[in-house]
This record gives sequence, C-alpha cells and structure tokens, in this order.
Amino acid sequence: MAFKRSSVRFRLAPPNSLSVMLGFAALALVACESVSEAPPPPQPAPAAVAAPAVPDTAVLDQTVAITPPGKSVPARYAAFSGIWAGRLDGTFEGKLAVLTVSPAGQVTVSYAWGDMADNKPGIADGAGRIAGNTLKLGRLPNGADITFTMQPDGTLAGTYTLAGQTYKGQFAKQ
Repeated sequence: MAFKRSSVRFRLAPPNSLSVMLGFAALALVACESVSEAPPPPQPAPAAVAAPAVPDTAVLDQTVAITPPGKSVPARYAAFSGIWAGRLDGTFEGKLAVLTVSPAGQVTVSYAWGDMADNKPGIADGAGRIAGNTLKLGRLPNGADITFTMQPDGTLAGTYTLAGQTYKGQFAKQ
C-alpha cells in the first residue's frame, strides 16, 4: 500500500506571534504557581497553657517558697533547708520542701508523693522537728509517718510508713 501525499497543510503562526503566545503562557503558569506557593497568612499564637503534670508523679505546689535559715540556725539544721526529691523503694516518687528551719530545729514542710500502692498522688503541708541528724515529720493526713536522716554525702535517707508497710529511699537536694 502506498501512501499519498495529503493536500492538507498545517500553517504555523509567524515566529513573532508564537513567542508572544508562549510568553503569555509561561507568565500565566508562573502566576498560578506563585499563588499556590504563597505562605499561609500568619495565625495568632496560641495562648500559653501550663503543661499538665505527669500523672502519678509527686508535684509540689508552684507557690512553695523556701525561707533561708537565719544565722542563729545551727549548720546541721540549716542543711535540711530546701527542696529534696527521691524515690522510695526505687519506684515511688516523693518530694520534700523544707520551708523554714528554726534555731531549735522546728521545721515547716510540704511533702508531695506520687502513686504509691493504693495511695493516689497528693501533697500535705505540715511541721516536724530535727533531732540530731534526723527530721521527723508530723503524721500526714493520709496516715503516713515519715523520717529523713541526713547522710554523710549530703543526701537524705527517707523512711515512709503507711498502713504497716515501710518504704525506704534516697533523696537528693534539687
């Protein structure tokens, strides 16, 4: 089969017209791309929100304020002043804030505990007394008895007794 030459002819636009058309097409394409790539309008910043406390952890009140011991407070008592954190039996988190220390060894404290056996996290304010190198807190509202003994390395050995169960652990100054 032989092909015949067709009498149909394609006519191209003159070179100048084609350049102008291609230029407009390119400009339209760039305009479309720049509109779709434009950055979104600025959004208002979200309001500052305090991060929620991690559940089951010991959290002291944000307003806890430590009053530095006066010059009349013996150094062995003054060493207890401050915020201490540790774990009882390596698992249960506790935080002690020794707020004030008197020259006679009387203290005011805030103690926070995390999830501890059947006892849910909580915080209690109270008082205690330092005798020798041991701080004994008054009984907590949940019925716990707590003592902290100053160690030669500057840490506190804590003993927490609740419902006949005793937990022990080391607390370090924060």
